[in-house]
Amino acid sequence: MESNLYLILRTLVLGLITGLALLFTAGPAAAQSVGAIAGTVQAETGAPVDYATVTLHRAADSVVVKTEFSDAKGAYRFEQVAAGRYRVSASQLGYSRSWSSAVELTTGSATVPVLVLKTSAATQLKEVQVVGQKPMFERLADRTVVNVEGSTLAAGNSTLDVLSRAPGVTVDANDNLALRGRQGLLVLIDGKRQPMTGTELADYLRTLPADQLKSIELITNPPAKYDAQGGAGIIAINLKKDQRQGTNGNGNISYGRGEFGKFTTSVSGNHRRKGLNLFASTTYTKRQNFGVRNTYRSFYETRDGESVLLGTADQRNYQIGSDHFLIWRLGTDVTLSKNTTLGGVVTGFSVPNPRPGGSGTNTSTFYDARGQVVDYYTARSTGQGYNPNITGNLNLKHTFSETTAGKRELTADLDYASYYTHRLQSLTTFYELSGRPEARLDGDQTGDLIIMAAKADYTQALSAKTTLEAGAKASRVYSDNDILFENTVEGVTTTDLGRTNRFRYDELISAAYVSMTHNVGKLNLQAGLRGEQTHATGKQVVLSDNFRRDYYQLFPNASVKYTASDRHEFTAALSRRINRPSYRQLNPFRFIIDPTTSGKGNPNLLPETSYNLELGHTFKQKFTTSLSYSLTNNPLTDVAQPESNTSTVSMYVNLDRQHYAALTLTAPLTPTKWWNIYNNAVFFYIHYQGSLAGTSLSRGQGAFTLSTNSTFTFGKGWGAELNGNYNSRQRVGFFLFDDFGQLGLGVQKALWDKKATLKLAATDVFYTTPLRAVSRYNNYQENLFLRRDSRVVTLSLGWRLGNDKLTSANRRTGAEDEKRRAQ
Repeated sequence: MESNLYLILRTLVLGLITGLALLFTAGPAAAQSVGAIAGTVQAETGAPVDYATVTLHRAADSVVVKTEFSDAKGAYRFEQVAAGRYRVSASQLGYSRSWSSAVELTTGSATVPVLVLKTSAATQLKEVQVVGQKPMFERLADRTVVNVEGSTLAAGNSTLDVLSRAPGVTVDANDNLALRGRQGLLVLIDGKRQPMTGTELADYLRTLPADQLKSIELITNPPAKYDAQGGAGIIAINLKKDQRQGTNGNGNISYGRGEFGKFTTSVSGNHRRKGLNLFASTTYTKRQNFGVRNTYRSFYETRDGESVLLGTADQRNYQIGSDHFLIWRLGTDVTLSKNTTLGGVVTGFSVPNPRPGGSGTNTSTFYDARGQVVDYYTARSTGQGYNPNITGNLNLKHTFSETTAGKRELTADLDYASYYTHRLQSLTTFYELSGRPEARLDGDQTGDLIIMAAKADYTQALSAKTTLEAGAKASRVYSDNDILFENTVEGVTTTDLGRTNRFRYDELISAAYVSMTHNVGKLNLQAGLRGEQTHATGKQVVLSDNFRRDYYQLFPNASVKYTASDRHEFTAALSRRINRPSYRQLNPFRFIIDPTTSGKGNPNLLPETSYNLELGHTFKQKFTTSLSYSLTNNPLTDVAQPESNTSTVSMYVNLDRQHYAALTLTAPLTPTKWWNIYNNAVFFYIHYQGSLAGTSLSRGQGAFTLSTNSTFTFGKGWGAELNGNYNSRQRVGFFLFDDFGQLGLGVQKALWDKKATLKLAATDVFYTTPLRAVSRYNNYQENLFLRRDSRVVTLSLGWRLGNDKLTSANRRTGAEDEKRRAQ
């Protein structure tokens, strides 16, 4: 059967390539011509200037059309340029800007006379100042970019802290990420998918210091070259890369204080000379946190068609956790020839001794229907975790000889990742009223996860106005988790057979895609198709409960951009996507929160699929409005449901259907030359349909999120930021969350001839980010309150060593698809 599916996939992809090629190359004869503009940049000495910023302007009004960088030979080329009159400008640190005369482009290509850059010390100072004013938020045609590098709010914070302040991003009570109110996101770090969701993903993002980030991209309708995983879109996290020539380094040290201290230090260095680049970095973090989780539960039963209260439970949890870890990264890029580059990178996550852990206290009071106390107990928990991992990537980029139509390029990646987990947990319960003896529950869990992936992407310009992209990918994931629970009562230890288990998961995904882009006058058309074959098996060794999944699905993607004028641009995008359950969501193991509260995986979960439509408008190339609609089948949602009259379990389930509609507004403003504001608002409505625990759900909820960020650039190296966000009351499945928001601020000062920056930042200044939620069923209601150590003041110092001469090295590497769904 698999061979037939591969044959179908190959036939469909080849047929699509042929069909799209015929469709796009048969454009209207009267369509406006598109060509290319090329040239070179030199210094006064005649030497080529590499990595100069080369900008294409309309000759009539100097409006920027495109921007490129010159290569090592000083050459640049603008592809897919509409017919018309243009001027080209070039600039580089230490040089004054140079302009060309007007160039007329009709068909084919046009060559610009050599642009000569003249040395200018004054210009050098001016250029350095401009680079430092990059806005924190940028709205592009298909995504929103958060420029973290250089932000005061990145000082001493984690990636999750910055991400939770990004436009339209929220984090719920169970650490699930949502974009524009929708969950089910694919998270990439340097193009590599993270093997975690929920709490595991959030914990990892908490360990990744924000000062290691370059930018975060929020993509709601990704093209076909991206994996189809992630019904709500993609969050692409890009780490910083030093592009300076010679030997250079960066360092950072920070200390933050909330209820507890948080220390981070990092160093990085690279050596770039001719065809060789070597780079390395390491980060050490040690911190403490606390967590409050209070739950009030009401249990009912149905009598004669009416709900009758049986009893209530008031539970208070307080946890203190400490962790410390070392993240290191080693890599190289080697230029094998003028057209071929080979690269590799190894990243490790180490946990030095002693192993990090935590402790907590739970007090639970149980009442009968009349409000009388019937039981009371105290539980003390301790835990210890050890989760080292290592990932490796080998990548190749080859540019073929250029044809009259344009460039041809091939990229390939091989990825390997190994994750190990060892967790110890102990929970001792003291019963105060019932007279039951003291009881201890011990858990010992180990897990191994292996991920292997191979992918290749090919890009070719078929003509001056048509580009073809095609690629294929195969990934293999193997997970083996073993857990042992033991009960000790009055000195007698027995194995808890209801919780002890071993779970093995094996997954193979094969994929191929094709995509074409075509320009017709003021229209930019893009269409693509991705096919993915999934084979997955899960096996519970102790309970002998197995499952098997085999399915093949197609994921079309199309978008249209129409540039009506300099003031108005319209876009439309349509896609089909999938959100597969994570490895932990499928794992039936239990994790214990307190004696009556636990969580577990669900091996019966099905993948959710969604159809997504988005219409957009951009005014004056800065103000954007978009309308979105999505229909999701089998939506995955996190629930807390009753197991007995006193206990509950949290797990993921499939509902029947989810309808989503949203209006997104973006308004960047510049009141003065030293003050920039980025405003974002999302108004959305989500309607859920399904049933669980004898309760039918057919409810919707309108909601909105607001965010604003102000950046201030003062003289003498001073700068500041002020940001805030607000999330209204909203529904996620059976949970209804109260509103919450936060305000953050920061100030920074450049030191030592701008070689260092001192930053002071504060997050959640008014301590307004606790989460409150309620979940209701026919015979059960849960009120939840969560609070973390979110109000933190951080002082940091960052510095850099080496020269400021840049070189061009832009490449996206790594597997994109498997590293989010594990553990």
